[in-house]
Amino acid sequence: MSKLSLNEIHTEFHTFIDDKYSVILGTINNDGTPEASYAPVLRINHRFYVYVSELSKHTGNLLATLQASLLFIEDETTSKQIFARQRATLKTKVKPIERNSDLWEVILDSFEEKFGPMIPMLRPLEDFHLFEFASEEAGYVRGFAQAYRLVGQELSEVTHKNDRGHGRAKQTE
Repeated sequence: MSKLSLNEIHTEFHTFIDDKYSVILGTINNDGTPEASYAPVLRINHRFYVYVSELSKHTGNLLATLQASLLFIEDETTSKQIFARQRATLKTKVKPIERNSDLWEVILDSFEEKFGPMIPMLRPLEDFHLFEFASEEAGYVRGFAQAYRLVGQELSEVTHKNDRGHGRAKQTE
């Protein structure tokens, strides 16, 4: 990958996550144990949405903590280097969207547009919950020594994480 300006990194980051149809969810259960899972994802106005069943552990975790980490990652079959796959990790605050509210209806209509005929089958199932994820901090890795931090509204402030690099490990005394 070529060297890009921070403005170009911002654009590339958003394009990368907009191209994804699913997200890996990092949640915490009641015992404080981290759990990873995935869900189809929709992005509208810099917010992410998932529609998930109570049969999935992550649904209870999201309801209990209202926090999650989102991971978008390059497919390993298309990656040129397995040790440096392109990826974006977002720290998020989670908000359940009330069933049959105006926002719920709009988002479920958008899910149907993106994911097709499965949504009308899932829409009436009352064990499904719609969640909104808002992020004000993200990490973005586009390759070796190409790690960035994005913060602020719409994750628009980009800095290169080059304070230490891949040099020798810190020596302990």
